[in-house]
Amino acid sequence: MEIGQLRAFVAVAEEGSFTRAADRLHLVQSSVSAAVLALERELGAKLVARGNRRSELTDAGRALIPEARHVLEAVDLAEDAVRQVGAGLRGSVALGVMQAQAMQALSIPRLLAGFRDDHPGVEVSVRHVGGSRQMARDVREGQLDLAVLALPASELVALEVAGLAVEDVVLACAADHPLAARKKVDLAAIADETFVDFPPGWGTRVVADMAFAARGINHEVKLELNDTAGVIEFVRAGLAVALVPPSMVAGVEGVALVPISPDPPAFATQLVWPGDRPQKAAARALRERLIEETAPGPR
Repeated sequence: MEIGQLRAFVAVAEEGSFTRAADRLHLVQSSVSAAVLALERELGAKLVARGNRRSELTDAGRALIPEARHVLEAVDLAEDAVRQVGAGLRGSVALGVMQAQAMQALSIPRLLAGFRDDHPGVEVSVRHVGGSRQMARDVREGQLDLAVLALPASELVALEVAGLAVEDVVLACAADHPLAARKKVDLAAIADETFVDFPPGWGTRVVADMAFAARGINHEVKLELNDTAGVIEFVRAGLAVALVPPSMVAGVEGVALVPISPDPPAFATQLVWPGDRPQKAAARALRERLIEETAPGPR
């Protein structure tokens, strides 16, 4: 079994295509196909079911994929340790982030700019890959090194977690909405409102769904969008209300923010990384910088 064969297999598994896997590995497709075929022959099992549009893992392939990832991670760590000797910090880091307006309580661009100045040999790729649940899954599976997300502790199994910021969620509504003049609102009193929110699995949606469920209150999202600006515009136009962290709509004219009482839901922004394996030096350094610069207290 060769490292190149495992890299080809993992690439096909993650891309779902021999063509895309070849592009990712900067190889011709025939080389990737040959590597996977050689691995199948060596193991005596079919690993990938080849289709016209998408290649799917077989049961044997699904059994192999986590072990293959662990082997490749160990190889990468070994290579990384050698590269760091006398060469300064080098390497790459894949960072998953929520949409920018959902993270206004902290400035990822500012943090990354300072990190780049201190470590020019590290390449940081930033990805917005769906909601918080998807990013947590990608960190577990090794497709992301780190992720900034918002999920309850019960959904962060097998991950290490550092809290970055916490805000009490508020009701956002149009400035001329009847609820805008309220000093506070109860979740039960707003359950029948028309809500706009992100898809299931996104941070604010998870918080809102869990808050209503904890109170035994039915709650329906009638308008579902995947961009923060769209959510804000629907609220400002008076078409819907939303449960959001205040920083997400800070400074937006025409939107009123009403506190939730009692027991306001908390929107906790966290940094997560794998809990079951070590990380390369570059990922550790970025992780430490993010935690250090978001810690409370004087700088």
